[in-house]
Amino acid sequence: MRVIIPPIKSQGIKTKLVPWIMELAPKVKGNWIEPFLGTGVVAFNSGYKKAILNDTNPHIINFYKGVQQKIITAPLMKNYLEQEGEILSKADNNGYEHYLKVRTRFNSGEYSPYDFIFLSRAGFNGMMRFGSKGNWNIPFCKKPDRFAQAYITKITNQLATVSQIIQPEPDWTFYNKSFVDIIPLATENDIIYCDPPYYGRYVDYYNGWSEQDEGLLFELLNKTKAKFILSTWHHNDWRENEMINKYWNKFNIVTKDHFYHNGGNIENRRTVVEALICNFDNDHIDKHNHGKLAKRRVEQLEIFELCEEHSTAHNSV
Repeated sequence: MRVIIPPIKSQGIKTKLVPWIMELAPKVKGNWIEPFLGTGVVAFNSGYKKAILNDTNPHIINFYKGVQQKIITAPLMKNYLEQEGEILSKADNNGYEHYLKVRTRFNSGEYSPYDFIFLSRAGFNGMMRFGSKGNWNIPFCKKPDRFAQAYITKITNQLATVSQIIQPEPDWTFYNKSFVDIIPLATENDIIYCDPPYYGRYVDYYNGWSEQDEGLLFELLNKTKAKFILSTWHHNDWRENEMINKYWNKFNIVTKDHFYHNGGNIENRRTVVEALICNFDNDHIDKHNHGKLAKRRVEQLEIFELCEEHSTAHNSV
């Protein structure tokens, strides 16, 4: 499937996992519900005309509400990024002075959704992180020419595409609440997709994530009459996700190798076995493919070694 990529950028975005998620997801008559919207990449590829979308990050919700209300448009975003990008390219300290100016302006309480996009695209390593007071605290990516024309066109095209997908209220409703307030809204005709911060791994979420949060999420999903899919991590080279055995093993689980680029910690920049947990039959999808990438690398290495041996033998004749 062709995956629609949103204009908001963040680490942990599910772009490469969208086809797998949608292969698992059954079609239902009701709403597509996301208590943890994030960038919106899964919702925008869900194909649903009715959706309940929530995130505790007010800047994400304000941005997409602005798109929904046609206040934020691709032409306006293009003009904004061209102007700010030009200033950035000429600013002192290799662009850093202007990045600080925009960040200060945003954190002062203006919270412009245009500044939000600028910061998310010009921040270090594509990270989205806020301090305890809700202020953006990611440093500059140190690329003064970040907003080249091709990059601006890419962002505005993504915005234009998303603006055509987002349905007007009340068909698509955006909330800035806790997941505790959203999951109980689901009926037996709905499907819930949950992508919370991953417990036990680096998270750059607006409010963080604790074991208590994981337990509360389990209680709510265990009681819901709706179908649900939960994204989480299963294990990596170092350790297992202890929450799988503690809470989620009672449900159906499928796994897949996935590579994240999360921060400077080496553990967060390696292959992770991703898990999808659901409360419905999943016989139509491969249950476990983790280790296939490693097996493929071994097979490729063995083929290479055989070729080397053949070449050596041929040359010695």
